[in-house]
Amino acid sequence: MKLKLVKDSAALRPLILEMMDEWMATGETIIPYAIRKADPRGDFAAYLESLEVSEAQAAKEGLVPDSTFFCLDEESGRLVGAVNIRHRLNDALLLNGGHIGDGVRPLARGKGYGTAMIALALEECRALGLDRVLMVCDKTNAASARTIQKNGGVLENEVAVDGVTEQRYWIKL
Repeated sequence: MKLKLVKDSAALRPLILEMMDEWMATGETIIPYAIRKADPRGDFAAYLESLEVSEAQAAKEGLVPDSTFFCLDEESGRLVGAVNIRHRLNDALLLNGGHIGDGVRPLARGKGYGTAMIALALEECRALGLDRVLMVCDKTNAASARTIQKNGGVLENEVAVDGVTEQRYWIKL
């Protein structure tokens, strides 16, 4: 498996559309939210802009800066998922959300992509100067919990958010 995180690029459009079509066909919620908050079928330049929250935009809109990467399997030439990295936490993200939101496309699950993708995202977090990272998942999502644990995640606690039990894991970098 040879994976790399890639930034937004017009050249990725067909790969993004293929991945999004697969995900939408399942009826599942596409995760991370950053890749579905705008429609890649419309104005693609606007879609690419929506994938990043700059410092200026974060300050203006009460958000935190973030970066979105797609995970490319270089052997198959397909996108296998995406990660959204929040550069810091606010109160809401500290409770539920964390530093990294990640998702693996349906047909790529169960093959180790999630674990490898998080490891790559943690390298990006180190480059941002973070020394520890919070990751959160639903208690019922055992696969997500395993990928977090395989990357050094230590369960701090569980919290109820809108009736859903969320597990909060810290990873030391």
